[in-house]
Amino acid sequence: MKICPRCGAQVEDNAAFCTVCGAQLGADYNPVPVPVADPSDHTLEYDPADIAENKIYGILVYLLGLIGIIITLLAAPNSGYARFHVRQALKISIVEAILSFATAVLFWTFIVPIAGGVCLAILFVVQIICFFRACKGQAREVPIVKNLGFLK
Repeated sequence: MKICPRCGAQVEDNAAFCTVCGAQLGADYNPVPVPVADPSDHTLEYDPADIAENKIYGILVYLLGLIGIIITLLAAPNSGYARFHVRQALKISIVEAILSFATAVLFWTFIVPIAGGVCLAILFVVQIICFFRACKGQAREVPIVKNLGFLK
């Protein structure tokens, strides 16, 4: 689909004229880039001052785990940015606990401990990614576990 440079309407790729405003869509057609918003990026929902003041708490939840979550909840209870990172770190911690429990219960099998270890390593890498995003002042949902429905 083309986008009309005059009115922004979507028209068929083979159309010579816009069906809404009648603009010519010939060889000089120059499409206007349409910005695509990332639905997992919530950075613009938070005040830049809130992000600047509470960035350290967003970092702590990934560095210290549950202790960092408790410190953040006590030190910055009114910060939406800090609470966002607390929810993301809780998602990671809960998934890690479930994986650890399943691996411990099924330790006698051969494949489950190996798969559990690989999954825990992947979650560790995801936690490092989230740490660097918090360092940049971003509020993006955790990859891999963002589609899990708990802690919205």
